[in-house]
Amino acid sequence: MGVTAKIAPSMLSSDFANLASEAERMLNCGADWLHMDIMDGHFVPNLTIGAPVIESLRKHTKAYLDCHLMVTNPLDYVEPLGKAGASGFTFHVEISKDNWQELVQRIKSKGMRPGVALKPGTSVEEVYPLVEGANPVEMVLVMTVEPGFGGQKFMPEMMDKVRSLRNRYPSLDIEVSPSLISFCNFSWALWDGIAGIGLGEVCTKVDGGLGPSTIAEAASAGANCIVAGSSVFGAPEPAHVISLMRKSVEDAQKNS
Repeated sequence: MGVTAKIAPSMLSSDFANLASEAERMLNCGADWLHMDIMDGHFVPNLTIGAPVIESLRKHTKAYLDCHLMVTNPLDYVEPLGKAGASGFTFHVEISKDNWQELVQRIKSKGMRPGVALKPGTSVEEVYPLVEGANPVEMVLVMTVEPGFGGQKFMPEMMDKVRSLRNRYPSLDIEVSPSLISFCNFSWALWDGIAGIGLGEVCTKVDGGLGPSTIAEAASAGANCIVAGSSVFGAPEPAHVISLMRKSVEDAQKNS
């Protein structure tokens, strides 16, 4: 398949009073990326972090900061996040259909990796032009729950989107992650899924309500990168959980 497993703990589940040490702890436990959920209180009802937090964290780590923007005006965030040191910038297709070319160009000009996300009710075909354009995105985030809300169940039918993307774009780098649930005080046993792809590839993420049994399902559909929230931060042994996530992806790849 040509893609590797990547584990990205969601910092929304960390102890924000000790963000730098939490980031270092995750990296020492084997994390590849650090996932940052940015919500504006408008596109989604919750309000989380912004460029100042990214800038503060960047002073303490060289890690890949994978930013998922659940915001209404992503163009307004490009320059601040670029200056702050963000690595990846994933925006939502639902609010960028008319200006995605400009958005992608600006993201790349600031040295960040562009990605596009789609909500459960959005057809996977909506992102094809963004992946196949002259100046394409490099990641597709497939959400299996509505963004910004906890307590939702994993939607297995969303895995059809992942399969479609994997079949259409063989280089797809897929990431599985528990994201918003930790922020909403969910059980650490719940998992979200995300799929991603590297530079010059398409990156598909699956986000929302994944449990241990559905991680294998997401991985089998094509996910190879895992974003983990409270499932990692709330675990007695985070390194063991990260190792299990990586093994799940690698086993699925071997059997594909």
